[in-house]
Amino acid sequence: MDILNTSFLKVFTSLDKYEDNNLAGWIARIVFNTAIDHIRRNTKYKQVMDYNVERDSPVLNDSLHNLQAEDLYKLIQKLPNSSRTVFNLYVIDGYKHKEISELLEISVGTSKWHLSNARKELQEMINSRLSYEKERILKA
Repeated sequence: MDILNTSFLKVFTSLDKYEDNNLAGWIARIVFNTAIDHIRRNTKYKQVMDYNVERDSPVLNDSLHNLQAEDLYKLIQKLPNSSRTVFNLYVIDGYKHKEISELLEISVGTSKWHLSNARKELQEMINSRLSYEKERILKA
């Protein structure tokens, strides 16, 4: 609520600067940037990361067919805060690592590590869930 209230305060105090034809997009950008500012203020990132982890390991497509969008959303919410933020910016919002590093004030390497970590953890959660589902089906 705090982020939303701050965002709308910024919208109303900046109406004189609005020049676009896309009001919804302009407001969404203000809300997004306010949320990023909030994350920057309240999250401490570790600058020293292990870069020898497996990079950009794909999530098995077979697994994704068995999951609904809501299930994936719930799994993404279980990711650590920092990795979830980078994952959402890269995968869902389409930002590049350089843009993410500037937004979150972290290095490009740290952004890549968080994405790799998020993908690895999501893959483990999906595989764990599928194993559980297979066991449940076999017992039935």
